Amino acid sequence: MDRIIEKLESGWWIVSHEQKLWLPYGELPHGLAANFDLVGQRALRIGEWQGEPVWLVLQHRRHDMGSVHQVIDQEAGLFQLAGRGVQLAEFYRSHKFCGYCGHPMHPSKTEWAMLCSHCRERYYPQIAPCIIVAIRREDSILLAQHVRHRNGVHTVLAGFVEVGETLEQAVAREVMEESGIKVKNLRYVTSQPWPFPQSLMTAFMAEYDSGEIVIDPKELLEANWYRYDDLPLLPPPGTVARRLIEDTVAMCRAEYD
Repeated sequence: MDRIIEKLESGWWIVSHEQKLWLPYGELPHGLAANFDLVGQRALRIGEWQGEPVWLVLQHRRHDMGSVHQVIDQEAGLFQLAGRGVQLAEFYRSHKFCGYCGHPMHPSKTEWAMLCSHCRERYYPQIAPCIIVAIRREDSILLAQHVRHRNGVHTVLAGFVEVGETLEQAVAREVMEESGIKVKNLRYVTSQPWPFPQSLMTAFMAEYDSGEIVIDPKELLEANWYRYDDLPLLPPPGTVARRLIEDTVAMCRAEYD
């Protein structure tokens, strides 16, 4: 699936190493390979954006290596492809040797997979399913400040799905563990690939059922009910968390304005 990049090859370039992304001038490289010193490098075509190919190059650059977080304000399709590139780069880097027999592995020529020639084992990129849920109580939404968000951002609750657990069970468990409340009338909204590091966010809306807020201090700094027209600092546009909050606000406006 990969090829040697030629001088006149053009497109979008996802240059990634150790979950970092090369962002010269703070942007994804776009244009001729020669302009970015990529001629002769091996590249894997991972998609297309606005009629142009998107290439993944497994390479470290000395300067301007940043996080895919920095392109979250790009259009959703381009951000998704950047995330795909970072996740694939990490997959190839972390699967150089077979976990069963220890022999070196090589990339498949037909799909995103690593193959072991010795024991014939085949490995695919692993995706971690997560739930994220907006909880409404009359004209208010439950928002929390996570311990990893020291910048004052408040968002909805989220967490990983555990082994042997349904998405619905994960919502009920995560909400109870983090906030101490129960929810009802769960409704699926949308999903979003989230490359931090390799998650798939499954978004829901729910209604408050019972209980008082008791936070898990290992996860949250604080949590509270916020009226829809008096909200704290929110996650940036383009995130599924922001989408859930905006959808909840729209429902409240339709009912209470």
